[in-house]
Order: sequence, then C-alpha cells, then structure tokens
Amino acid sequence: MTIQPVKFGLIGAGAIAQTHAQSFEHVEIATLVGVADIRPEAAQAMAESAGCASYTSYEAMAEAQELDAVIICTPPITHPEIVLYFLNRGVNVLCEKPLSIDLENAQKMYAAAQQNNVLLTMASKFRYVDDMVKAKSLLQSGILGDIVLCENAFTARVDMGNRWNANPAVSGGGVLIDNGTHSVDIMRYFLGPLTEVQAVEGKRIQGLSVEDTARIFVKSAQGVMGNIDLSWSINKELDYFLRIYGSHGTVSIGWKESKYRQSSSRDWVIFGSGYNKLESFKNQLTNVARAIRGEEELRIKAEDAIASVEVINAAYESLNQSRWTSVSTLSETLALYAHGDTSGNGKQLATGIA
Repeated sequence: MTIQPVKFGLIGAGAIAQTHAQSFEHVEIATLVGVADIRPEAAQAMAESAGCASYTSYEAMAEAQELDAVIICTPPITHPEIVLYFLNRGVNVLCEKPLSIDLENAQKMYAAAQQNNVLLTMASKFRYVDDMVKAKSLLQSGILGDIVLCENAFTARVDMGNRWNANPAVSGGGVLIDNGTHSVDIMRYFLGPLTEVQAVEGKRIQGLSVEDTARIFVKSAQGVMGNIDLSWSINKELDYFLRIYGSHGTVSIGWKESKYRQSSSRDWVIFGSGYNKLESFKNQLTNVARAIRGEEELRIKAEDAIASVEVINAAYESLNQSRWTSVSTLSETLALYAHGDTSGNGKQLATGIA
C-alpha cells in the first residue's frame, strides 16, 4: 500500500515562502497543493513554479483543497487570524516566526491546537541545522564540561526603511522581535528554560521608529548566562553565529564550518560544514510531515513557540524599563488562560517606538 504524501498549503508568496516552496522539491513525504496570496500575480507565479494551484485568499484555498497542513508566511500581525482559522478546521499549522506579537493570541493558538487535536509549530530554521544537533550531542556527552556561557550574533547591514519588518504595527517591534526570536529559541534549545532577561538598545542608525541594534542578556533556570547581539546596521563579520563555552572546552557553530576544542588540546576538531539554509528548511518540512504522520515528535512544539513569545515580551519590558525582567513561565500563562483570565497577560509587545 502506497502512503500518500502529506498535503500542504502555503499562505504568503514573499521571500521566505520561496525557500519553503523550494524545499518541497527535495522532500518526498510532503507535497505542495496550493499557494494563496492577496497578490494574484505573486500567488500564480509561485504556484506555476511549484506545479500547484493558486488562490487569492487562504479561505478559498481551504475550501478547494483537502489540506493536511499549512505553512503561514504572512506578516506577524496576521498570524492569529490565519492560524486560528486553520486550527479550528482541524488543519496542522507551521507558522513563520514570531508566532505572535502578543501573549494572548499565542495562548489562544495553543488552546485551539489542543482542542482540535492538531499540531502547531513555529518555523525556526536554525534548530534544523544539522550542526546544531551535533553540537548539542557533543555538549550532552560531557566532553566540554558544564556550559558556562552561550553567545549568539545575528548582525548584518540591511536597509530596513521600506520593509514591514520595521513597522511595529505589523511586526511588533524591530530587530529584537525579528531576528531575536531565532536567538531566544536557540538559547532555549541549549540552555533550557530562560528565567530572566535584560535588553539594551544601541544607537539608531537608520532613522527607524524601532530598534535596529540591540543586545540581550539571558539567564537560564540553571543559572547559565547567555548574550545575544542583533543588528540591521552593523556586521560583526564573525565566521560563527553561535559559540558555547564549557568548563572543559568550546564549541563554535559557523556559517561555513563548525568545530570544537577541548581545553586539554590545542587543536580544533571540525565536525560540520556550517549553515545551509535550504537543508535546514528540508529538515524542518520533513520533521513536520513525519510528526503529522505520527512517525516522530515535533522538534519545536507549541510550548516552545509560546515560550519564545514570552521571552521576547520580557525583553521589550526590560528594554523600556532598563532592568532585568523575569520571564513568565508557560505553565503560569496557560493556567491563567484556562481560567479565562487574560487581562494583563494579553498585552501587545512593548515596541521600541520612540
């Protein structure tokens, strides 16, 4: 008996959606059956390239296709409406980061996924980089000792003047929520739950109404420190994006090469070829499709997605109040939601608007 591939719809035909669509060419257990975008020409162009149907609305696609799952690649402000629409139809959802710009809607998404017994996950491509998985295995083996410090940097000169990512009404903030969502997910992957955060904004170079450079300090439940550098206005020109210092050695995950070195040795050991964008998207699509089939667990569960929203929310509170801020825990927020109390917990992220 031939098992049919998992049928996906793609909502949004922008830049990030292009890579999602391309990944279907390399994953046999998933197939793209439709693309929806309010721009007919964009939807049609992507659909023609992918060999599937195009639609001018996600509702039209949902009515026309028997979908197992959707990938949502629209701006963050639209995520709650679209995610909830599909979850309540019993369709599994992979939503681009950030899952939501406010906690209340993140909680509603979680509840809808539970009630309809479908999967909800957030796109976080760096979790699906092969070298990340290898690095975590190295650290868990104990050969580098206990983790002492974790450093991450996502910095590049990008003109954000005309992009929705720098419009707080659409994106929820600036570089902190945009690139920082990846960063806090990476920190949680290696350090576990984050309990405290402090964010500091750098000088605004591009004249935006949001932060274009920021630094985030985090502390895990185990007392491990982490620091994150984010910028659209500088390039630190590092050959790595993540470096973890252990009590007995260091591991470095790079753009083109990943390596580790034990304190007792002078030599670095190369264990990977670094970041491959398409490969990470293929790994992500494969994981989601297999999870829908019940063949493996999601690498990024709904709880992880909501935890990222919580950390970013705390980071903006810290940015505006110039102090360390505690991160509300998933159990606390979900307990409040279960009792119908979202007042005070559903606030929109406090953006970096001057």
